Amino acid sequence: MTAPLDGVTVVDLATLFAGPLAAAFLGDFGADVIKVEHPAKPDPSRGHGPARDGVGLWWKVLGRNKRTVTLNLSDPDGAALLRRLLADTDVLVENFRPGTLERWGLGPAELHAVNPRLVITRISGFGQVGPYARRPGFGTLAEAMSGFAAATGEPDGPPTLPPFGLADSVSALAAAYAVMLALRARDVSGAGQVVDLAIIEPIMAMLGPQITWYDQLGYVQPRLGNRSNNNAPRNTYRCADGRWVAVSTSAQSIAERVLRLVGRPELIDEPWFATGSGRAAHADELDAAVSAWVAKRDRDEVVAAFEEAQAAVAPVYDVRDILADPQYAALGTVRTVPDEELGEVRMQNVPFRLAETPGEIRHAGRRHGQDTDAVFGALGLSAEELAALRERGVL
Repeated sequence: MTAPLDGVTVVDLATLFAGPLAAAFLGDFGADVIKVEHPAKPDPSRGHGPARDGVGLWWKVLGRNKRTVTLNLSDPDGAALLRRLLADTDVLVENFRPGTLERWGLGPAELHAVNPRLVITRISGFGQVGPYARRPGFGTLAEAMSGFAAATGEPDGPPTLPPFGLADSVSALAAAYAVMLALRARDVSGAGQVVDLAIIEPIMAMLGPQITWYDQLGYVQPRLGNRSNNNAPRNTYRCADGRWVAVSTSAQSIAERVLRLVGRPELIDEPWFATGSGRAAHADELDAAVSAWVAKRDRDEVVAAFEEAQAAVAPVYDVRDILADPQYAALGTVRTVPDEELGEVRMQNVPFRLAETPGEIRHAGRRHGQDTDAVFGALGLSAEELAALRERGVL
């Protein structure tokens, strides 16, 4: 079966999260992704988080489906070798601080002179232009500046950041989407182009109509904890066994079913109950009703009762629950991937399914520079030339 991106070559110069994850998404659907790392300074994600036997586990996910090479781009010979590699490449993904590639003679003008069809995907904290363009940028800063942190957390608590790379992950999806649009445009025009993605922007696009609310009403989204100002009851509730469930009542019919289930049908007749905003204004009363009922029952009993009542509920899972859940098993959400260093590694599968041309994780992240000789040897470099470049620190 031919994968959708068979025949597409991607060179991944990026480090840490957004760029490498975008390249991984492309590799999941058949692109030949060549990961380029500095000979002496591997992608820092290899050392992020827990490791097993000295092998970084986060890298195993970010580096999946990629061939790995080493190359010192700041060396003129390294830059020249990259230009040779890009001459027959479809997509470049990079996240250097703006101006860095230009300083090495690897800016868009130089690269498009070598390969006019190249799609150059530039991911940075703040974009390629503007007063902040040359600032160092990370997903945490985007989560702060986008409005996400200001709207997240308890009403009387501090702005809250997520404990994982949320802005980077959203940016990775956006970057993969942008690459596909640029490749489609190239099908029509024959020319590549530059994708300029600032990490502060995609997460802002996911935050809903906050800008429009402010523009039209002067309304600023407050911190609400697990509540919503659009409906209630909407919260997490602790069960008798100490585990938690989440309840959502975005639909009026669901809200009515929940209140009947927890033994408070009289609240449905209140005038304010007829709208989501009216229910949100009485969240204290509704939360008290739901939490009192939930607190008397174990989680499995709560979930079963909600399901029977056709009310919306979900258990609050940690990773142990995810791996034991039959719905995730049915979807194939977790995949066991072969790995040369660790034997087998379980990780999240590709995030959606195509009926005819599904994606696939073929292998986990490979060793630093594992494919250097094979990739550059295919460009015509002899074993002696490769050895000499490696001796000089270019490879």
